Amino acid sequence: MDSRREFMGTMAGLAGTMAAPQSIRGANDRIRLGAIGPGAQGQAIIRMALQCPNTEFVAFADIYTRRLEEARKLAPAAKTYLDYRYLLDDKGVDAVLIATPQHLHCEHFVAALDAGKHVYQEKTMAFTVEHAKRMRAAYQRAGKRAVQIGHGGCSSGSLTDAKNFVSTGYLGKITEVHAHHYRNTPHGRPQWSRPVLPDMTAENIIWKSFLGEAPERPFDPNRYINWRFFWDYAGGNFYENMCHQLASWYKVLNLQIPRAVTAVGGVYLWKDGREVPDTMCASMEHPEELLFNWTSGFGNNEFGSSVEVLGTDGTITTRGGMRYLPQKVNRPEGTEMVGKTPTPRQAHMQNFLDCIRTGGEPNCPFELGFRVSIACRMAVDSYRQRRTLRWDPNKEVIV
Repeated sequence: MDSRREFMGTMAGLAGTMAAPQSIRGANDRIRLGAIGPGAQGQAIIRMALQCPNTEFVAFADIYTRRLEEARKLAPAAKTYLDYRYLLDDKGVDAVLIATPQHLHCEHFVAALDAGKHVYQEKTMAFTVEHAKRMRAAYQRAGKRAVQIGHGGCSSGSLTDAKNFVSTGYLGKITEVHAHHYRNTPHGRPQWSRPVLPDMTAENIIWKSFLGEAPERPFDPNRYINWRFFWDYAGGNFYENMCHQLASWYKVLNLQIPRAVTAVGGVYLWKDGREVPDTMCASMEHPEELLFNWTSGFGNNEFGSSVEVLGTDGTITTRGGMRYLPQKVNRPEGTEMVGKTPTPRQAHMQNFLDCIRTGGEPNCPFELGFRVSIACRMAVDSYRQRRTLRWDPNKEVIV
């Protein structure tokens, strides 16, 4: 499989009609999966799905020939396509895992639902507000489709513990969530940087398909492989990791889209051509009279990643596992509680597959992914515009 032409041969003669919606499957029925974007993250979730019972991969689609070759090693019998639309035409595909760059999520998500497939959509769900609305319209058109957004923490046992802590009422009035995400890498090894390989050429990568709705640019293998560096295709760490912490605590606390977001930061460390910041802070004011503060940096990992939920009567912290700590000033007799709910193997993916079979609601449903997407977009736009931005819930626009 050395060139685009060899893969094009695979596509010849395939039907162009969209697949009819599949009915809910039995508890023991085998689910046939396809994946759009089997890169590093795509292959990770493919492996998760393969470890779940009664699943098989029957098709992969990617614009880079190397990715298709790698995916075939995971499922040698699967068909491979350079054009994802042929995968969606395949009536043998029940559900699709989408792990493409963020600016392409809307295109692939809408097409997959319109083709009658169930969808596992990697985070952050939507790249822009407009994309989020288009995806919502497709989700509403699709009827009873299982849609799981890839915020895996929503299926964790620790989140069950957190919800139980909140339900006791022992936190009192919650006024702030304080979250952070810090990393470090050795000198000379920038965070997220990937090497440009010799075969990353216009012959082996369909550049037009990579660009999608992004601005037209000449072929650039660095922009292709390091798409996380550029605003045209990515939302920086707001979209990579803030989204996960938002999703978990939006779910636990039932938080809505922020009323206002202020984000600051800059490229203080890695002067390697990236546009997205390596050091940043976002302050999000929510209509529940709660402030969600998030800080992040790629130059020191002392703080790691954790969340504290601050209430008048107690604190939930993720440091050292999910724990509740009483505020003695208001609960002098209160005692620490430690979460003990286990997380099953491949919990998030298994939940998605179970929902295909049962018609149940996934642990990270579309509506949660929608709220998180808008919050993340507000943070990106606030950072880039250097001003506070607000959400108009009636017009559904950022102002």
